[in-house]
Amino acid sequence: MSITENDVKAALSAVIDPNTGKDFVSSKSIKNIQLSGNDVSLDVELGYPAASQVAGIRDSVVAGLKALPGVGNVSVKVHSKILSHAVQRGLKVMPNVKNIIAVASGKGGVGKSTTAVNLALALSAEGASVGILDADIYGPSQPMMLGINARPESRDGKTMEPLENHGVQVSSIGFMIDPDEPMVWRGPMVTGALQQLLEQTNWRDLDYLIVDMPPGTGDIQLTLSQKVPVTGAVIVTTPQDIALLDARKGLKMFEKVGIPIIGVVENMSTHICSNCGHTEAIFGAGGGEKMCADFGVDFLGKLPLTLSIREQTDSGRPTVVADPDGPVAGIYKEIARKVAVKVAEKAKDMTSKFPSIVVKND
Repeated sequence: MSITENDVKAALSAVIDPNTGKDFVSSKSIKNIQLSGNDVSLDVELGYPAASQVAGIRDSVVAGLKALPGVGNVSVKVHSKILSHAVQRGLKVMPNVKNIIAVASGKGGVGKSTTAVNLALALSAEGASVGILDADIYGPSQPMMLGINARPESRDGKTMEPLENHGVQVSSIGFMIDPDEPMVWRGPMVTGALQQLLEQTNWRDLDYLIVDMPPGTGDIQLTLSQKVPVTGAVIVTTPQDIALLDARKGLKMFEKVGIPIIGVVENMSTHICSNCGHTEAIFGAGGGEKMCADFGVDFLGKLPLTLSIREQTDSGRPTVVADPDGPVAGIYKEIARKVAVKVAEKAKDMTSKFPSIVVKND
């Protein structure tokens, strides 16, 4: 008796995607089922980048199919297909950027920019096309963090090409000013610069654009929420009460302007002594998790306070590229996968599916 498509789906309904916690059938990840007698071939389509996970996912699906009585040859292909997802009401997704993720904090000094650059690099390492926009106009740090010391080129005199390093496209006001020059600009100039950096950079078909936000809840944050199509926001905090107080304000601001919170990252969660390896929660413990419980959002992960993270980022080779197989890079990559999965679970952007309607008076 030949194996049927229903047999295949029944077998795979018990196989769980380790990144989403859902089975591959109910999540509609199984595509192109082909049957030839008792031979089975199919595709697994993931909505998030997962280059490091492909082999494990393929093995688990093959094992699920091999459990079918009498099954013959089994062929499974795993690939990612990243789509555009819904943004704030009244805004359209950018044509060359599928998803914009804001990385924000209520206050400075919590490691937001370090988190943003490692998140971008981790998504790129998983196979996504990624860019990073340095929106911290007053204190741009991404040029140094990514080891880029150059000026962007313009091919048409109106737009500029993003610079690139470690496989990530980058745009920053820091590329256009002297590193020691202070940005003595008022709010309208700053928000105008943000829009120019976003809209006049020739981003090349990005799956994700990570926006490294300035700290606080001021003009730039409001401009971002009103004029930039943002898929979701990641809030970075540290465990101490004063940082959490400001992080809560930042979280509430995004909620009020209709930008979904993807989750919270707790930075400097524990200090690891470089001499003896002793771990101590010098800034307190459990603050990030409590904040997530209070607001009903996801806790994405926590990162230690270690000398290596600072040294690697200052050298222009952040942790994900400097020590890609190390434990801290592993945490960044796990956070990145959680962010990508949360984005994939959002409603898809359907604006491209509807034709433009033009009303003419004859």
